[in-house]
Amino acid sequence: MLERTFFAGEAFQRAVMWTRWIMASMLAAAAAGGCEPDASSEDGSTSTTSDAGDSEGTQPTTGDGGSACAAIEPGPSPIRRLNRREYDNTVRDLLGDESRPAQEFPAEEEALGFNNNADALVVTALLAEQYLAAAEALAAAKTADLPASLGGCDVAAEGEDACAQAFVQGFGRWAYRRPLQSEDVDPLMAVYHAARTEFDFATAIRLVTTTILQSPHFLYRVEFGEPVADSPGVRRLTPYELASRLSYFLWGTMPDSELLTAASEGRLASAADVSGQAQRMLADPRARASVRDFHGQWLELRRVEELEKDGDVFPEFTPEVRPLLRAEAEAFLDHVIWDGPGDLDTMYLAPYTFLNGPLADYYGVAGPSGDSFEKVELEHGNASGFLTQGGLMSVLAKPNQTSPIHRGKFVRERLLCQTVPPPPDDVDITPPEVDPSLPTRERFKQHSTDPSCAGCHSMMDPIGFGFEHFDGIGRWRASEAGQPIDATGEIVGSTTKGKFDGVPELAAMLVESPETEACMTLQWFRYAYGRAESEADACTLAELAAGFAGSGRRIQELIIHLTQTDAFLYRRAPEGEGESP
Repeated sequence: MLERTFFAGEAFQRAVMWTRWIMASMLAAAAAGGCEPDASSEDGSTSTTSDAGDSEGTQPTTGDGGSACAAIEPGPSPIRRLNRREYDNTVRDLLGDESRPAQEFPAEEEALGFNNNADALVVTALLAEQYLAAAEALAAAKTADLPASLGGCDVAAEGEDACAQAFVQGFGRWAYRRPLQSEDVDPLMAVYHAARTEFDFATAIRLVTTTILQSPHFLYRVEFGEPVADSPGVRRLTPYELASRLSYFLWGTMPDSELLTAASEGRLASAADVSGQAQRMLADPRARASVRDFHGQWLELRRVEELEKDGDVFPEFTPEVRPLLRAEAEAFLDHVIWDGPGDLDTMYLAPYTFLNGPLADYYGVAGPSGDSFEKVELEHGNASGFLTQGGLMSVLAKPNQTSPIHRGKFVRERLLCQTVPPPPDDVDITPPEVDPSLPTRERFKQHSTDPSCAGCHSMMDPIGFGFEHFDGIGRWRASEAGQPIDATGEIVGSTTKGKFDGVPELAAMLVESPETEACMTLQWFRYAYGRAESEADACTLAELAAGFAGSGRRIQELIIHLTQTDAFLYRRAPEGEGESP
């Protein structure tokens, strides 16, 4: 980070204040242009719609990217700020900087299970200060050794001012993910001229770079769109705006040269153009990283490496095994989606996993002996896709025991997209103490007999008991407290309902459920669009669900479909635009 002593001197302080004033002016201009965050629903509340199937009677997409519903409806259109992952990826691709400065930023607030929700990505005073510090350090590194030719401009031959403008337009195009207009260039050149009157050329360029890296056009995905005939409340995204939507959805970073070139040449004008680019981008390793990021949040895999377990109860759960458990889940999901069938059913039902030698020893199964991960078929009934892997089972457990509550709640909320109400304030939520003479099911009996507990726990515990073959660190077991495991369970109070025995039978119920299919669609909707669903999204959700089902529930096809909806191709017009006076 740039040393604070570097800012000594009244003149330099004036220049720094100038860049801050310019940044504030640009942010105000962006807001005035209609890029203010939208509410997630018409009344300003955040939607908690959990069933994509509520849109009964809507029709699927027409196939050309247009909605088959009566009118274009993109739903809410909040302005999207870069989260920490996107910021680090962007400065890596923009500047070649691998220092990951955003890891020093405050962690994002999560909403609906994801850390890219626009409503939760507020800018605090601390974050603003860290944006400034990061911009200063990144700008200092970029301009530490300026070449004689800047942005293709020979400084000695063409002059400093001309080359400064070439730099602003060239570097700014990449940083803002679009060509700069005069209203972009003029304020940045004002920063340059103000700094150049006091300092040398390199310092002036550094301050311009610092300003660009704090601009809302860099930190946010600013979108204005273009008017749509006969749809005054809607705007079609410009090709450059679509390039950014594609790149941040599929790669978590800025557009590459191909995307920006396609935008400049009019090859991102149609839904078919967008689909073609999306298919190209899915073949890039960066798409795998983004899909992995989705799973890391949806399945809470990021928590595995932070877990602490009771060393007396689970001495095998060492710091060395935690990253292996996450790697197992990632290797399995990568294989299913990119190299295997690629469908939802295999994710839930596969009788295999990926292990290396240390992890095979951890589970006590026959497997590879080295450090490389290999596909391993497991004993019948001991595996069911991601649902029985040690990382997830460890996350959904207590430090010293399993947790039917957490495991059942996970199925309800993450796999069926149902809401489990929180416990009343006056209810003790401390789990029963471990009793070596009693299995978990017996210790949790109070939840089914106490009227103050039974209502909510009937939604979770009977599901969670089905996971009891897997202990608090995800290893399969046949008995507990000297008694055979009873892994019978039941789903009640849902369209998906019935009894099962063990996770494989539960998984079979889930893959047959329309709710599971709809929930997968909804979870990807929330991640891809960075917001909650609303009533206005009924058509989009119906289209996505129909496309997902029609593809054989293949995840890559769902990802492509997400780029073809009204919610992706359009945005709402600024409030008041097109309304009668």
